[in-house]
Amino acid sequence: MESDKLTPGNAVRVAVLGCGSVGSQVVRLLGEQAGDLAARVGAPVELAGVAVRRLDAPREVEVPEGLLTTDATALVTRDDVDLVVEVIGGIEPARSLILAALESGKSVVTANKALLAEDGPTLFEAAEKVGRDLYYEAAVAGAIPILRPLRESLAGDRVTRVLGIVNGTTNFILDKMDSSGAGFAEALEEAQELGYAEADPTADVEGFDAAAKAAILASLAFHSRVTASDVYREGITEVTAADVQSAVEMNSVVKLLAIAELRTGPGGDDSVAVRVHPAMIPRSHPLASVREAFNAVFVESEAAGQLMFYGPGAGGAPTASAVLGDLVTVARNRLAGTRGAGESAYADRAVLPMGETVTRYHVAIDVDDRAGVLASVAMAFAEHGVSIQTVRQEGRDADAQLVVVSHEATDAQLSATVETLRGMDAVREVTSVMRVEGATE
Repeated sequence: MESDKLTPGNAVRVAVLGCGSVGSQVVRLLGEQAGDLAARVGAPVELAGVAVRRLDAPREVEVPEGLLTTDATALVTRDDVDLVVEVIGGIEPARSLILAALESGKSVVTANKALLAEDGPTLFEAAEKVGRDLYYEAAVAGAIPILRPLRESLAGDRVTRVLGIVNGTTNFILDKMDSSGAGFAEALEEAQELGYAEADPTADVEGFDAAAKAAILASLAFHSRVTASDVYREGITEVTAADVQSAVEMNSVVKLLAIAELRTGPGGDDSVAVRVHPAMIPRSHPLASVREAFNAVFVESEAAGQLMFYGPGAGGAPTASAVLGDLVTVARNRLAGTRGAGESAYADRAVLPMGETVTRYHVAIDVDDRAGVLASVAMAFAEHGVSIQTVRQEGRDADAQLVVVSHEATDAQLSATVETLRGMDAVREVTSVMRVEGATE
């Protein structure tokens, strides 16, 4: 392998994999900010090549002549390349290309949340083996600097909880449902018309995108390996206008939340709970004010207390900003012959199944309007060890409905309670079940 340290004064040569919305902005910024980047890095930063699937595809920026190639493997293993930026996404060929780059002595900057959440340890081990950097700030929340604060700024603290809105598409949809009273389908259609949602929005609305980001956040925050398959996931497709209106009546708002928590068991051992699902949060909570397609991450730690990170969570230019930030750091490290922090998984904490996770529920129940029904519903909660915080009745006769908000209990207890309710003669239908986060007013 080549020397760890580049010769002072020599240019840092960068290969970019992908020239879509993010890659094209990386290429643009490398050209437009060449002088500033050279000053910040301590050496010129030059574009060595850009790997694409098709040479003749239309692009947002003009790539200098001779730099486009369809042979990505040859590009990332070239002797004159020092650093590889991967922004093609997906699992393959991204994984093979990153591994090839690392094995040939390149440092890597990636925005690939899906790959990191599925097989991050393989990539980190490859980087460790060759003494190279693997940086990935752009993989979570676009331009928002959240991963580096977790990895570095809070390295001397004990993070206990990370709560975030990390998907702009779902936040736009839920915000539109809250502000206009629209249903899910109507709000999704508007999001697609405005370019906030893909033609196939499954990855966003079913929570897959947020789950990958939650796994990355939990891994960093709790120094344990967490994969996307460890994350409990529910999307927003079942959220109704009635659910959103119920939240309004509680002075709350519905958000798709990524939640990672440190839980201490009776024996004193810590475990990790990670989940993604829609939840009601009070409008007084900082995350409640995050509108449209913006992202925000709320971090709680023992010494620093509560921290909030907010900004654009997607888009070519914002994501490219995070990529360039990593690029500057990694290039400096190459010039100095050093490397940054690698994977921190020393704690090796177990991930709790969702049933053992402690949460609260908002349950709307259509019931017969007769004496004793409220008592029987309360008994169903009590049978499963779930305490009721508030209960109210709405409507009369055939329109009678009970709305119950529970105190904290395990998700298994709450799920069992809901199943019992559905089997009761006095219950016509359990019309809505949603988790509640934060103190309600």
